[in-house]
Order: sequence, then C-alpha cells, then structure tokens
Amino acid sequence: MTDPAKVRRHAERVRELVASVVRTIKDPRLGMITITDARITADLRDATVFYTVLGDAAAQSGTAAALDSANGMLRSTVGKALGLRHSPTLTFVLDDVQDQVKHIDDLLAAARHADAEVQRLAAGAQFAGEPQPYKLDEAEDDEAEDEEESEGAARGVADHAEERR
Repeated sequence: MTDPAKVRRHAERVRELVASVVRTIKDPRLGMITITDARITADLRDATVFYTVLGDAAAQSGTAAALDSANGMLRSTVGKALGLRHSPTLTFVLDDVQDQVKHIDDLLAAARHADAEVQRLAAGAQFAGEPQPYKLDEAEDDEAEDEEESEGAARGVADHAEERR
C-alpha cells in the first residue's frame, strides 16, 4: 500500500505542475482558468484535476476542449516532474463551486426573508387565552409547603442518625 502522506504530496505537486504549465498553453479556447484541486489514486496511476473558469458556458466548454487537446503534453510534463514509473492519466473536471456558493447564498437569503416574515407576524400576535394562565395564590402556598417539607426532611435525617447511635 502507498503511504497516504505520499499520495497527498503527489496530488499537491500535480496541482502545482498543471497550474504552471496551463499558463504556457497558447490555445485561444483556453479561458481564465484556475486549478483548484487535484486528487490522485492510491496507486498513483490516475489523477483528477479540478478547475474553474471565469466566464459563461461557452468559455467553460472552450476551456474543456483546450485542456483535452493539451492532455498529452500536460501528462508528460507531470510524469517527468514526479519521476514515477508510470505517468498518471489526467482527468479534468469542472469545479462548480461558484454555482454551489450562489445556490447556498440564495437559500440563506430566502431563510432570512422567512425569518423576518415570522418575526413581523409575531410582533402583532396576542395570546390565545389569558396572559397569565397560572394562579399566583397557589404558587405562594406551594412555596410554604416546600419549606415545611424541607424542614421535615431535615428532622427525619437527624432522627435517623440518633437511632443508629
């Protein structure tokens, strides 16, 4: 088995190498690209490179085509730099983090709006019954009974202690 730390180091190195070599590609289809992450299998044979592209769907598809055409050059560069017996195959995956961030922001905005609506409705709300449904006179009687019970319990403990002597 391969050491997980070694796999992480190789994945980080693949990310750095691909990011530096992508800058030198002279393909007009290649848009404003950022290499966000790279993952490599434990046997160091397959690497997945995640990237984002600034622009619309046309820029994303053009960048995907440019990366596919430059895949051989990128793979040979990565293989030589890593010094492995087998160069890992590179698979490029569009990282849709920005879409997920936008979706989460929309959900949070909807939740904030719903919370504000609930608070607005609660501000004018009134109790269905009396504001104080409990009788206060009984509460005072209960306090007096509690005090008597605690005194009786203390006497019981003292009596029990004397019996044991």
